Amino acid sequence: MKVLLLKDPKDKESGPDPYVKELGLYGFEATLIPVLSFEFVSLEGLFEKQLSHPECYGGLVFTSPRALEAIKICLRENSKNEAWSKSLKQEWNAKPTYVVGKATASLVEEIGLCPQGEKSGNAEKLAEYICSREGPHSSPLLFPCGALKREVLPTALKEKGIPLESLTVYQTAQHEHLQQSLSSYFSQQGVPASIVFFSPSGVKFCLQHIQKLSGDFANRIKFAAIGPTTAEAMEAAGIPVSCTAESPTPQDLTAGIQKALRPQNCILSE
Repeated sequence: MKVLLLKDPKDKESGPDPYVKELGLYGFEATLIPVLSFEFVSLEGLFEKQLSHPECYGGLVFTSPRALEAIKICLRENSKNEAWSKSLKQEWNAKPTYVVGKATASLVEEIGLCPQGEKSGNAEKLAEYICSREGPHSSPLLFPCGALKREVLPTALKEKGIPLESLTVYQTAQHEHLQQSLSSYFSQQGVPASIVFFSPSGVKFCLQHIQKLSGDFANRIKFAAIGPTTAEAMEAAGIPVSCTAESPTPQDLTAGIQKALRPQNCILSE
């Protein structure tokens, strides 16, 4: 059975994409189509005004791998990398680094920091995790994020009096080859058994194209979500959600798709 994954492939240097690999173990033929493109912004300010002054913050918060990519771009410059390795990394490691999901946690480890909260899986649960560990009136947590970030986490922390400083470090747009890639896939591979959305932005940019390309066969597709936030966006757009991964991992997504594609159409609860 064919599965279409609406996501960027993992960095080629890191080996095969874990979602394609995991689905392949269970006989699924998975294909990736990049949906989003990203423009990094405010990187000079991120390093000079924020990362260079850990004494001003109570810790870090990351809910997106892209925010970590922004930091890695900053650290490509020798002088900044040297400052990071010499003292800044150790100073930040004396403070908590809160993250959503294993992918983000892995990138945090790559820059030498120790992630906390990766099992939370979404912003709501991470907010609960942070609130259980942080008190009001402490130093603000630094939150590098995207321009389209949801307000769930900032609002939850604000309600508990926990200060958070958000800094937009990337902007999201539709991938320039998205429409062409989707058309090529459907013409060459046909209509897949399942299509997986990995973000609300993916729903926004892909839905119209997919409906047009699948035509009368759309009701045969099992649509899957990587998490509850994406599932909400799918439902709001009128897409029937056949399964939502219990956590944003290749294993849980594969388990959900397996259940959704069984003859009895068992639906994985959120």
